[in-house]
Amino acid sequence: MLTALTTTDTAAAAAGAGVGSLIGLVLGVVLVGLPLYGIFTKAGEDGWKGFVPILNTIVLLKIAGRPLWWILLLLVPVVNVVVAIILWNDVAKSFGHGTGFTVGLVLLPLIFLYVLWLDGSTYRGPAAAQVTASPAVA
Repeated sequence: MLTALTTTDTAAAAAGAGVGSLIGLVLGVVLVGLPLYGIFTKAGEDGWKGFVPILNTIVLLKIAGRPLWWILLLLVPVVNVVVAIILWNDVAKSFGHGTGFTVGLVLLPLIFLYVLWLDGSTYRGPAAAQVTASPAVA
């Protein structure tokens, strides 16, 4: 036999979904913000910025040596994938890692962010600035 849902049941389900979503959001911000906190601290930035969603992207652009207007490119579908790969590559190079580490950051970002935070690598300066400042080989 089917029973009709009451208004109380619907309200309780909505409240439960809201609380569950809030817990998931907080857990996600902490899981991603924690390695960013460590990475930002290694790079000489304020670690707390890793927990603020848009600000952490701005700081990553700074660490990688990319201009601030690139944040607009991250809003464009398809272009954002290419820009994100370039950004992860520059972040990896800024800490002395190579292309293999970039592949890890693209495919398994959460794991490789923790690795970048906890390994012995040091911040060497913005990778994009190093590439543009290096003299051309004739």
